Amino acid sequence: MGLLREAASKYKIVSVVGVAKNTGKTTTLGALIAEAPDAGLRLGITSTGRDGETRDLVTGTAKPKVFLPEGAMATIPKDLYAFAEAGLEILRMTDYRTALGQVMICGAVSEGYVQVAGPVSATAQMGICAEMLELGADMVLIDGAIDRRSVAAPRASDAVILATGAALSGRISEVAAETAHVVELYSLPVLRDEAALAEIARHAEEKRVLCLGDETRVLDLKTGLAVGADIGGEIDANSRYICLPGALTKSLAEGIPQNLLKNAAFVVTDPTKIFIDRRAWRRLCAKGLRVFVQSGVTIVAITVNPYSPAGFSFDSAELIRTVGAAVGDIPVVDVRMRRS
Repeated sequence: MGLLREAASKYKIVSVVGVAKNTGKTTTLGALIAEAPDAGLRLGITSTGRDGETRDLVTGTAKPKVFLPEGAMATIPKDLYAFAEAGLEILRMTDYRTALGQVMICGAVSEGYVQVAGPVSATAQMGICAEMLELGADMVLIDGAIDRRSVAAPRASDAVILATGAALSGRISEVAAETAHVVELYSLPVLRDEAALAEIARHAEEKRVLCLGDETRVLDLKTGLAVGADIGGEIDANSRYICLPGALTKSLAEGIPQNLLKNAAFVVTDPTKIFIDRRAWRRLCAKGLRVFVQSGVTIVAITVNPYSPAGFSFDSAELIRTVGAAVGDIPVVDVRMRRS
């Protein structure tokens, strides 16, 4: 069974997210799109950034174009419509806007290359994906932009395909370790404490840091950024959870004294809100850091890109084996090998 058909059998909206820049997420997207006609699936394609341009606007490296088969649909802002090589019809003018103009949902009446862009926020992505499904898409693929893993959040998509590869490091072992770190974060335990969840829901509109214990303390903090010491001052022997409305960062966790770090577990909305590098994560976990998420992320598969824009490459089979050994039961594939 192809990767797209396998994903479509379980999920309606899937994000393709890169572990880093140039790890092959746009190539992965292209491979999934190429499977669609044989799978009998009508795809909707959207992106949290501008995808489909000939060269990457950040690094200057060559980029694969986004190819739309006949019948597929994509989100295209008004300013990019004229650049399409595919024959397009406008299916809907949406209420969403980008820096490139109002977002249109367009259907391909003839195949060809396009430049795809869509809204950035998870809420807007949810809305535009729902509109494409309403217009007849069997499945929607979201192409995540650099450093925007929020598209993998459970609110935005049902599942994620993670793209990793040689752009991460010149050592296969390091690529595997960094990929496994992302998988570990995405696999954190979901909070099941009904009393705690009820308290979080009760204070959701306040968007403040909560300290849950024998009683609930609402801290005068909207974010956990750079306030580890302040939060640490609220933790005592009765504290069970520190609930963050925003991100859990390295500086926040490191700012809490070690003797207090063990007392209360952190709770974040989902794994995409955690910004702690692999080495700091290991060090903090050894000191007692515990983290729960309110919603988990399902990883459908991991794709690998053995080529680095720096000019070196790995053996594809060795990269698949090494990453596979590091991430457990998640399927690991090189989409270029699948298509060859």
